Amino acid sequence: MNAPSAFRQQLLAAIPRLRRYARSLVFDAQNADDLVQNTLERALAHWRQFDPRRDIVLWLLSIAHNAHLDALRRDRRLDVLPPERVTEVLDQMQPLGGDAGLRLDLTAALERLSLDQRSALVLVLVEQLSYAEAAEVLQVPAGTVMSRVSRARVAMREWLDGSARTGSDRAAVKPDLRRVV
Repeated sequence: MNAPSAFRQQLLAAIPRLRRYARSLVFDAQNADDLVQNTLERALAHWRQFDPRRDIVLWLLSIAHNAHLDALRRDRRLDVLPPERVTEVLDQMQPLGGDAGLRLDLTAALERLSLDQRSALVLVLVEQLSYAEAAEVLQVPAGTVMSRVSRARVAMREWLDGSARTGSDRAAVKPDLRRVV
């Protein structure tokens, strides 16, 4: 793995965006860091495949996305946090400022989205990639990304403003998510 110095510098500069995307995929700091490490290892192992005319961030996000899908296929299990660890995990969370209740609501709403919708939404809104760039990362047509982002926005808006309705609750509007803080 004797990657050129310029390539290694580009990798280092891309780590913050890579970490942010990884956290949006797995919602756990340790697993996100593992995903970032796995992504960087894959990138360094295959540095010769990188096209310097391409944006390295897009290349890394593609690797991270595929590594995450590989891990999901490999694990195929539900990871449940035991109730006795909830306080411990919440205590470890670093305050980001702003409204903590809103952050919790946003996180809960993001978790409810399908992986496809969540990935598209985060790439376009948080990472500020164009639809074409997000399509390249996700390896789907740009129209598919637009559709996923649109459906994700509608779903999150419904969940966060309390207008989501299901089954017998269609007549009565009740919030799906409630602030606990």
